[in-house]
Amino acid sequence: MDFFQGQETLTSFEWILRAVVAFFFLLMVTRVLGQRAISQLRPLDFAIALVIGNIIAHPLSDENLGLKGSIITTLVLVVLYLGGIFTILRWPWFRRLITPDPITIVKNGEIIYKGLKKARISIDVLLEELREEKIEDVKKVALAIWEADGKFSVFLDPKYEPLTPSSMQMEVQPFDFPKTIIKEGKINSEELKRIQKSEEWIISNLKSLYQTEVKNVLFATLDSQNNLKVFLYK
Repeated sequence: MDFFQGQETLTSFEWILRAVVAFFFLLMVTRVLGQRAISQLRPLDFAIALVIGNIIAHPLSDENLGLKGSIITTLVLVVLYLGGIFTILRWPWFRRLITPDPITIVKNGEIIYKGLKKARISIDVLLEELREEKIEDVKKVALAIWEADGKFSVFLDPKYEPLTPSSMQMEVQPFDFPKTIIKEGKINSEELKRIQKSEEWIISNLKSLYQTEVKNVLFATLDSQNNLKVFLYK
């Protein structure tokens, strides 16, 4: 196991052995650290992102280090990463080994303490995540799951879900995304062509509706119903 030690030179095979050992060691470390530590990255992605930057950076900053080893190591890690992705898609057992299962934290308004311990998060973190979802009471939560990428999936009890037009059987207008026609005092000519409006039409409406000129407009939009909304510099 001489490839573990610092040496004057390493063979290509020893560089490959170093890369393989480092790759699987990092996967083990990310599993031990837990989902919170890797934020919104899967363990496999975290391991590869963490190591490649350092591998390439060191030879570029230390004249005593050659680039050959870094290139070989990086290529091996990329192959291992792509192989890991393929294996995850092909064999579910490997996916379970690399990617932790989702952890149930809240169920039917009750906090699952075993889930908190398994995810290694505190009550404060749970409450913070619920506040970000605009939920002030744990009792309103039907299910809260800690996902493998460090995100919370929260589902409210149906009786606490906000009313929507569909639940009240109301008819609504189709979704309409307004077009940006003026930004920072400049007319978007390409957008005007797409919506078949002229610059003269915009200038005329600015004068009649807002008593202003294009140069005074910070931002302006127009929807399919020709509703012009204007935000002036202030």
